[in-house]
Amino acid sequence: MRRGSIVQLIVIGVLAGAVASAVALIPNWLPTSASREAGRIDFVFWFVTGICIFVFSIVAAVIIYAVWKFRAKPDDDSDGPPIHGNTGLEIVWTAIPTMLVTAIAIVSAIVLAKDDAAGANPLRVNVYAQQFFWSYTYPGFGNKPSVILRLPVNRSVVLTMHAKDVLHSFWVPEFRQKQDLVPGLTPTLHITPDRVGTYPLICTELCGLGHALMRSRVIVMQPDAFERWAARKGP
Repeated sequence: MRRGSIVQLIVIGVLAGAVASAVALIPNWLPTSASREAGRIDFVFWFVTGICIFVFSIVAAVIIYAVWKFRAKPDDDSDGPPIHGNTGLEIVWTAIPTMLVTAIAIVSAIVLAKDDAAGANPLRVNVYAQQFFWSYTYPGFGNKPSVILRLPVNRSVVLTMHAKDVLHSFWVPEFRQKQDLVPGLTPTLHITPDRVGTYPLICTELCGLGHALMRSRVIVMQPDAFERWAARKGP
C-alpha cells in the first residue's frame, strides 16, 4: 500500500474516532456514582468503550476508504480481480481481538472480585421482593422492618436477597450493581455507599402486571443518623 493511502486511512480513522469519542463523552450517559463499587464498574465501562472506539475507528476508516477509492461505476458489472488470503494479516486480525477480549475479561474479573469482597463489620440487610413490593429487615437490630432501604454512608453493606413469589431484580442505578432474585435462592450483593442522598430502587425483571410500579427508595444517611433510626421502635 502506498504511503499516501496509509496517511488517508489514518486521517479517516482519527476523524471517526473523534466523532465516536464525542458521542461517548459529551452526553451524560451515566447517573451520579453513589458507591465505591460503582467507580470500579464505571472504569470497566470506559475501558471497554475505549476499546470499542479503537476498533470502530479502524473499521470505519477501511469502509470509508474502500467506498471512496474502489466504488464501481454505475455501468460497470465486471468482477474484480481474484484475491488470495494473506496469512500474516489473518494472524494479526485474529491475535489483536483475542488480546483485547482477554484484557476485558481480566479487568472485569478483578473488578468483580473486589466488588464482591465485603469490608470489616458489614451491615447485613435482608431484602424481600414480592409482587409488587420491596421490604427489608435488619438482623443486627432485632430484625427491624422497613419499607425503605436505609443505609449508613461509607460502611460496607451485605444485602441478602429473597424472592417470595416470582423472579425479580434489584437495581439502584447510582450503585451500578444489579442482582436477580430467584425463589428458593438467597444471593448476596455487596455495596459500600459513599454519597448521602435518596436514590430509586427499581425492579428490572418482568414480574407481572404491576412490574412497572415495583419501585422503592434507598436513603443513604450519616452513620449517627442511621444508628438513631435503627434504635427507634417501629419502621
